[in-house]
Amino acid sequence: MKTGITRRELEVTDRNEIIRILDTCKIVHVAMVDDGMPYLVPLNYGYTLEDDQLVLYMHGGLKGRKIDVMRKNPNVFFEMNCEVVPFDGKIACQYGTSYSSIMGSGTVEILEDVEAKKAGLTLFMKSQTGRDFEFTDKMVSAVNVMKIKVDAFTAKNRPDPMAREKK
Repeated sequence: MKTGITRRELEVTDRNEIIRILDTCKIVHVAMVDDGMPYLVPLNYGYTLEDDQLVLYMHGGLKGRKIDVMRKNPNVFFEMNCEVVPFDGKIACQYGTSYSSIMGSGTVEILEDVEAKKAGLTLFMKSQTGRDFEFTDKMVSAVNVMKIKVDAFTAKNRPDPMAREKK
């Protein structure tokens, strides 16, 4: 499920920390390929994480480039980040940014079943607001619900390396 990262000391493998990052981030950037050219869209998301299987849910309009591209090529790459804070250093090479992130690859499915769309939107709203909502058939007929079944992902946390010195 997970793939390796170059900076192993920054990798997050603790399930609770991964969930914390998923709960803190609110936007996922989904990258696709449109006729050989990259195409990237930022979207709000909901998720499930059962065992090591991460599934993301997004919603959007019934028509548009994003839906057209996803139908042509369901392979996607995604990235989300949060807690982005620039930090200073004593010399130029010590400046940087602390953050938490998750990125990975998967296959997107545009849900057609009304009950599956309702379930996806319920997860979406729970992740975004912390509240439970109910959806009618009419409400879900007005949107597309996309589901990314994640094949592989990594989580990362880059703290401010000078934080201890600043205290």
